[in-house]
Amino acid sequence: MINVGDIVSVLDEPITGKVIAISGDEITITSDDGFEMSFMREELVKEESNNFLVPTYEEVQKNLQHKEIYKKKPKRPVAKPKERNIPAMEVDLHIHKLVKSTKGMSNHDMVTLQLDTAKRQLDFAISKRIPNIIFIHGVGQGVLKEELRYLFGRYDNVRISDADYKKYGLGAMEIYIVQNPKH
Repeated sequence: MINVGDIVSVLDEPITGKVIAISGDEITITSDDGFEMSFMREELVKEESNNFLVPTYEEVQKNLQHKEIYKKKPKRPVAKPKERNIPAMEVDLHIHKLVKSTKGMSNHDMVTLQLDTAKRQLDFAISKRIPNIIFIHGVGQGVLKEELRYLFGRYDNVRISDADYKKYGLGAMEIYIVQNPKH
């Protein structure tokens, strides 16, 4: 039974509207677009009334916020790469890497230049908070290696070890700079 105020759909047409008048078998509706149209009773189907309650704006906002809380994944602390994974700074102390020619230089002059370079690079790394430095000194007689150990031993915040043998062989040492030395 179709009554005034019911929502109806037209068979074979994509039209839905509200019944505004009934005259015998002729029913007049106002379509969703606002047009008045008349149809025969057998051309219309009553829409089942779904008694939906339309929520208020505040209820929608509250529900959305509640949903957002559960939708967001809890923030995990961002894992910073371990310092040991940061590639180490490399300093090659071979004399031919430091000067174009050793002509006129004594062995003492060469070792002094290499040590000055090592000290300058270590101080730079400490100031820039670079955690690791590889000093490539070469194998040779071991003079430079011993001088470097003595030089680095005067620093409180460095740890000395042999560099990765697979990568550097015997001719390199790794310096680890302790970033927050205990006073």
